[in-house]
Amino acid sequence: MKWLTPVLPYLAVGIGLFWVHQAWLALLGFHFAIIVSLLLARSRIPVKLLFRSNDLRWVALSVLLCSSSGIFLYFFRSSFGVIGNLPGQTESFGLTKDTWFAFITYFVFVNPMVEEYFWRGYLGSTTKGLYISDFLYAGFHALILWDKVQPGSVIYSLIMLVLAGWFWRQIAREDQGLLAPLLGHMAADLTILLAVYRMSI
Repeated sequence: MKWLTPVLPYLAVGIGLFWVHQAWLALLGFHFAIIVSLLLARSRIPVKLLFRSNDLRWVALSVLLCSSSGIFLYFFRSSFGVIGNLPGQTESFGLTKDTWFAFITYFVFVNPMVEEYFWRGYLGSTTKGLYISDFLYAGFHALILWDKVQPGSVIYSLIMLVLAGWFWRQIAREDQGLLAPLLGHMAADLTILLAVYRMSI
């Protein structure tokens, strides 16, 4: 049952992006699917783990490294082959000047909590090597990146996301809490979404 829980979140993202073509529905469906999956699996991981850190140096390291994600994307966007009609595509998914701020706010403050609890908490592991949840975490991002960057950039991004999942899992193992991965994830989401917003207006 544990390794079937990512099925519903993957389906929710796929339906939201490729069938309904709405970013909000994809995101909310993704979160709803994760919560339903966790309830069905009867997860016993305490939510308070999200706010636990035994060494704030891990928090600082995570935030500093991860906040560079969006900066890197913005200044090297030509190398990533970001599609020329990105503004039109984001608008077709319901992301307009009137909705971007609310979307970014929700994404930055809610998405990392749901994801970190799911991928690094419930599906996490204390192993030092790569683990299946690192690949599952990275995999659904391919649905998001599809048709928005060159195929080579999708592969590169997936590799980096596997490493990010591994990195956050190692921090959680060392720090015995999810606060550092959570805040690093928030920093990454914030800078990446701001970069996408800037490229879309």
